[in-house]
This record gives sequence, C-alpha cells and structure tokens, in this order.
Amino acid sequence: MPALSLLRRSLLAALAGGLLATSLPAAAAGEYIRPGVSFALLGDVPYGVAEEPKFDRVIADINASRNVRFVLHTGDVKQGSERCDDAVFIKRFNQYQKFDDAFIVTPGDNDWTDCHRTNNGSYLPTERLAKFREIFYPAIGRSTGKRPMALLSQAATPGQAAHAAYVENTLWQFAGATMATVHVVGSANNLAPWNQLAGGDRPAERQAEFDARLAASLAWIDEIFNRAVAANSAGVMLAMQANPGLEYAAGSPQRLGFDEVIARITARSIAFGKPVLLAHGDSHYFRVDKPLVNAGVSLENLTRVENFGSPNVHWVEVFVDARDPNVFSVVPRIVPGNVVTR
Repeated sequence: MPALSLLRRSLLAALAGGLLATSLPAAAAGEYIRPGVSFALLGDVPYGVAEEPKFDRVIADINASRNVRFVLHTGDVKQGSERCDDAVFIKRFNQYQKFDDAFIVTPGDNDWTDCHRTNNGSYLPTERLAKFREIFYPAIGRSTGKRPMALLSQAATPGQAAHAAYVENTLWQFAGATMATVHVVGSANNLAPWNQLAGGDRPAERQAEFDARLAASLAWIDEIFNRAVAANSAGVMLAMQANPGLEYAAGSPQRLGFDEVIARITARSIAFGKPVLLAHGDSHYFRVDKPLVNAGVSLENLTRVENFGSPNVHWVEVFVDARDPNVFSVVPRIVPGNVVTR
C-alpha cells in the first residue's frame, strides 16, 4: 500500500475508535492545545541520510511547541540496512541533541541486534550494544538534550544490583504519572539468529543475552509499578522499541520473545487499576488502541500507542493530566514538509 494511504488509514482507524484527542479547543494559530503539559513521542527515524533533513523539520516542530517538556524516542536510530559504525551512532546522537528539551531513548533492534548483518558491518550485536550505551547514555541517571533531566536508572536503583548493566532502563515522574523505558526490542527480542556473523550464529551467547535482559526487564516492570503505587500515581507510561504482538495469543509466533514481558505488564496493569499507556515503535504504523481487549483479555485500562516511523517522519504529542480520568491524551502531529506523496 502507498505510504500516504497507510498513514491516512492509520489516522482514520484511530479517529473511528474515538481514541484521539480530537475535541480539544483550537488555538488562534489553528493548533489544538490541551491544558497541561506533554511529551513528544517518536521512533524509527531517521532512516538513512535522506531522512535527516526531514528529521530536522521534526525537531524544529517539537522545539516550537509550547507544551512539550521532553522527547521520547522508542529506538531504531538508524535504518535496518544502514551500517552500525560508531560514526553513524555519533552522528544521530548529535542530531538528537538539537532538541531544546530533555531527550530520552530506548535501544532498537536496528541499533544492535541486527548489526550482525553484512550490510550493517557484520558486527557482534553485544559489542554494538555496549557501544550504543557508551554513546547514548553518557551519564547514568541523566537524559541528554539541551535541558537534561534526572532519571532513575536501573543501573543505580537499590535492589536492582543484579541488573547494573541496564543503564537504558529508566524511570521518572511527570505530571502525576510514572514514566519509564524498558529494553525490549524487535527481531523476536534478540531470539532471531545472528546468522550473518563470520562463522555463523552464536546461539548460546545470544540466548544468554536474552535471558539476562529478560530478567532485568521483568524486575524493572515490577519496580515501575511498585513505585507508581507508592507515589499514588494517576497513571503509568511504559515505552519499549518492539511491537510485542499484543493482539496475538500467548505462544503464537508473533509473540516469540515477548510472552513473559506481556504477561508481567498485564498482571501489573490489572493490579494497578489505573490508566496504563504502552508506547512502542517497530512496525511504523501510527495507532492508538486497546489490543489486549481485542485479544480477549479484560484489560480496558491499558492503551497502546505506536509512534510514526519511516517513511512517515512525524511525531506524536502525548498530553498528561492527572485530573483527567484517562490521564493520557494522544495527538498525531503531521509535519507538512514531510508528507509522503508517492
């Protein structure tokens, strides 16, 4: 399907479901403004050098917002066929530092798990993850961007010493809600073989990485909800890179690598009983829905928002208001100069 048609279909589907904040009062300039504050959600951009100018327009659009307080990127800072060289990582990191506010990112599969591909440079994925951490998390417990903000990192959280490597798993409070990132990636959460390495896949090493990161993810999800309850938070927002197949049944191929994470989020969301927003990227399809309800799980308080992704280089504004029973309101922001017309 043409990219513009896909974008239109995703917008119309969300509108038909009544899930977008479409009844907001119009400002003088024609922009919809909601009381309270917001954050910018994006991911899967920029994909290659050709999209870097488009992403600069996204940066300018977000910087012009009167409501945005931080920017959250759900991973894939590079295209799947783009090399995983240090220079590419550094170039993208520097571009993200143009944001006027705090910038927070969680790694994507393009950023390390898929770096074994020949056209990515045939890197060992775990080595690339170490380099990604070095570049994108220069200070534990602190975001980047022009106005960095303090974050609680799993690497420095009491009781989480067994997971000290996971500097990318972070937590913060915002507008009465508990917000967090959890390192869960596509490519079956790194269960997909590293089959283009010189010498072939390394299944034992790959499985060990998966097992350790899964343990960290489950411990971090518990920490997030425990802190949300202790703080009497109005809601919880979790961000990850992977589309974990929420609408599919447990044990299905689309859930490979994700069942335990979904089960833990489901159980904790049910117990929490207040609005939970699960943000992710990966499939490049903007949507807002209740996927677990569609999958037969009675979990009306969990909403999924997926950000735009290449070739649709736009962003999503998420308003957070503890006084609103829904807490989170989602507004797609289309950057006019980036509309795909083919």
